[in-house]
Amino acid sequence: MDFTHVLTDPCTMVFTILFALGLLILCLYYGIFFFRLGRYKGPSRKKNSPSPAKLPPVSVVLAAQNDGDWLRQNLVYLLEQDYPDFEVVVVDYLSTDETQYILRLLAQNYSRLKVVTLTNNANGYQGLKYPFSIGIKTAQNDILLLAEPECIPMDTTQFNWIRSMVSGYVHDHIDIVLGYCGIAYKPSLFNWLQQYDNLLYSVEYLGSAILRAPFTGNGRNLSYRRSLFLKNDGFIYHYNIPDGADDMFVNQNARPRNTAVVLSPESFTLVQPQPTLRQWHLYRRHRVSTHSFYSLPLKLRRLLPPLGILLFYLFGALLLALAALPWQILAAALALKLAWQIVATAAAARRLAVKPVVYILSPLFEIYFLIANTFLSLFPLPKK
Repeated sequence: MDFTHVLTDPCTMVFTILFALGLLILCLYYGIFFFRLGRYKGPSRKKNSPSPAKLPPVSVVLAAQNDGDWLRQNLVYLLEQDYPDFEVVVVDYLSTDETQYILRLLAQNYSRLKVVTLTNNANGYQGLKYPFSIGIKTAQNDILLLAEPECIPMDTTQFNWIRSMVSGYVHDHIDIVLGYCGIAYKPSLFNWLQQYDNLLYSVEYLGSAILRAPFTGNGRNLSYRRSLFLKNDGFIYHYNIPDGADDMFVNQNARPRNTAVVLSPESFTLVQPQPTLRQWHLYRRHRVSTHSFYSLPLKLRRLLPPLGILLFYLFGALLLALAALPWQILAAALALKLAWQIVATAAAARRLAVKPVVYILSPLFEIYFLIANTFLSLFPLPKK
């Protein structure tokens, strides 16, 4: 094969360089984030876990708003945790369903359940930051575990979710522990899309924390110290932004030395998938609504993976259409990219208990989300 034209034709040379750059970005991205996360052991190892005599008291905090059905089904999984000293604080915020009656009944049977009822929006702000703040200030213990009413521990047989998450506090300088929340599996394409989207999101924030660059967390499974919350004035600097109780607080307070990641299966939580495409799209819009407040270096770093995908496929297609490179070379590059992507994604998926169909179809999902996320960034929720 004669490749002299690649060096003599400026257009071909530029296209080839950009195509190779896209391949390089993607290979590094899959290896550094997906493959490394799949091999990560972290502070969840048994030898790092606190002894039963040293287990610190914990406060689990939830904010509920018309979540009566979820609380009836799921709150017992938190109240029955195998942990020596913990409380569950539930803030009933402006609920108009039977939430208050369900919580009252549960409180009669579980002394560790503490209920705070808010019947009016005292500060006029939207979102759940205000009730979360009240719940955190009501909590008696320094270590907080945050979840949502629809969350349950993924392992409902051992009841060791609290114990496993607390194992992240292996050093006194740890203030934030990031956990993983999965989505219940169903055999449908819509569910697989949600699974892959959640996998991408989880790999990004967990992988960044493993690389000593934490920038966000998932409020469906998150822990931090109450003293950190009070010391840094909680959500006061972004009260006017409805979303981001987890995202913006971690983004502002997480540091390389004060943040740990726990990835033991007992630490995982689980939620049901969104039932409709419209609700899922709305959830995704809420999730990215605070990303415009990230720092410029973080925004640029998060653009690298989609940029790599665009460069690889766009300039690969141009090189093929112009016959600038032999199709065998382009096919080999595509095979290399797909093989490494599936292997690396499989490592992360197995680590996070995600079904094989998700990583097998990841090359197709990747292209879908490149387009979907572009539209998502063009039509975000209003910032106010």
